[in-house]
Amino acid sequence: MNRRSKIQRSYQALGGEHTFYDGMITCATLGGKAVCKLVWNMNREKNNHYIQLALSGIPGDFSGKMLEIPVGTGILTMPIYATLPKAEITCVDYSVEMMARAQRRAGAMGISNVSFYQGDVGALQFPQETYDLVLSLNGFHAFPDKKAAYEEVFRVLKPGGIFCGCFYVRGENRRTDWFIRKVYVPKGFFTPPFETAESLKDRLQTMFTEVQVNCVEGMACFTCKK
Repeated sequence: MNRRSKIQRSYQALGGEHTFYDGMITCATLGGKAVCKLVWNMNREKNNHYIQLALSGIPGDFSGKMLEIPVGTGILTMPIYATLPKAEITCVDYSVEMMARAQRRAGAMGISNVSFYQGDVGALQFPQETYDLVLSLNGFHAFPDKKAAYEEVFRVLKPGGIFCGCFYVRGENRRTDWFIRKVYVPKGFFTPPFETAESLKDRLQTMFTEVQVNCVEGMACFTCKK
């Protein structure tokens, strides 16, 4: 089994109808709170803080074209999209199971301005300079080909567009780093190599005209302008 297939199978176990993934991402369930504390050294307040930072690049009145990669189960973003009726939103995920859950969530919330596509962030099927904003929450630490993912984000983003989101960076919390090495990588949830906060900032500054990077424990939250 190649690395890409292993990652997809790992996330199949978290997608479907299971709620553990959503509880972990939101730090809202007993199991989710335990993972947040043990692995990430976060309580609900810290967890909410990093999510707010990651989403802060989305204007409250956004009405342009947005791409989310990967959408996951949509637990964090569908409530936001429900407040952006004039936006044209495209959601992509490699996992059919995770994306199916996001689609069901959007349908249940009556969101009609979101389209869903199964695909690889390293080979996006969209024209150059299509999107006003690209959002990536908790994705880059799992992408097998990170270089291709960065290049594709830059390619599909319009000049002056915003790239924002978050993902794990090493070197900010030793316990988190241990869990990533010993558990998350062997299980196929995360894929090395991983950025540090410094290497991420350096990389983004070579690509974008404006860059902000803030870390909450081992999560780096960023907002960039092309």
